[in-house]
Amino acid sequence: MARHSLHVALIYNAYREAAPEMPDDRGSTDELRKFVRHLAYVIRKLGHRVTLLPLANDLMKFQRRLTRLRPDVVFNQYDDVVHGALYEMRVAALVRMMGFPMTGSSALALGLCRYKYMAISLLQGAGLPVPPESRILERIGDVGRNRWKYPVIVHPAQEHAGIGLNRDSVVHSATALRHQVRLILRDYGQAALAQRFLPGREFNIGLLGGKRLRVLPFAEVNYEKLPPEIPPIMSYAAKWLANSVEFKKTSVVCPATVDPALESRISRLAIDSFRAVGGWGYGRVDIRLDENQEPYVLEVNCNPCVEEDVALARSAAAAGIAYPKMLQMILDAAMERPPFDVDVPMLPGSKVLRT
Repeated sequence: MARHSLHVALIYNAYREAAPEMPDDRGSTDELRKFVRHLAYVIRKLGHRVTLLPLANDLMKFQRRLTRLRPDVVFNQYDDVVHGALYEMRVAALVRMMGFPMTGSSALALGLCRYKYMAISLLQGAGLPVPPESRILERIGDVGRNRWKYPVIVHPAQEHAGIGLNRDSVVHSATALRHQVRLILRDYGQAALAQRFLPGREFNIGLLGGKRLRVLPFAEVNYEKLPPEIPPIMSYAAKWLANSVEFKKTSVVCPATVDPALESRISRLAIDSFRAVGGWGYGRVDIRLDENQEPYVLEVNCNPCVEEDVALARSAAAAGIAYPKMLQMILDAAMERPPFDVDVPMLPGSKVLRT
């Protein structure tokens, strides 16, 4: 049983009018609903009361329901399902403006993680290593304004979860780069992000906690079984399409075997990167090595997947943290509250909880 029973509002994106989904897509809306139901079940087993609260086409209805519920905490699982949508940060902002504690990171941190070039620029400004030659390309003509060292990886600048990454995303010429930029502009309605492709090992570093942030055992992505014509990247197929070659031939080793000195460097880099964007509660930092075994931050993920037995939960299990305990730690961090987070709720009759 939990040390203190909470009323938890579990919010998620119930929008169904996005692009058609493939039958083997583990990231589909149907899979999302299965996950949300299971998540609610586990949180209830911890001794908490859970109310599922979907948000789709009626923001006012969602706000009225959340107002009536007055939960102790909102478990934020709202995730954009439309290309280019940036509602994750807006929903998080709404919840906090209503005065409710919320799991995971703030609206600002979520927004930074989705504006990938902005996050990369921030990390670079903080003295943290990011892939060389990271460029935002808003027009096809922007390709010719830079000198590139190939291979280069190019993907949509405002997506996540591998969206827009495929077998053609690692390019070896300006012609191929222009072609990929053209496709991203057309298909996703957003700029492209191009970076030098790093050929070394790739790690996912799970982080858990509030003020006392814990680095979980490293997970290493193993691309050794991929055929040579498929680039070693975590594409959408590798993440979600269960019948694809990428999915079947890409595996994850957790805990990864890493030299102690390199492990220490990567751990510090993950913490510094997560803190730099304002991450809180739980997160994942993706890091890849170059040909000289130097680590670079590929991406900071605030509010990453918390599905059982994969991703963050897998790393937690490797640290001896069972799935229910991990969820409780996420709730604990939400109730601890990020430093300097002032409550100014805008609901009638609400009280400022902390200044």
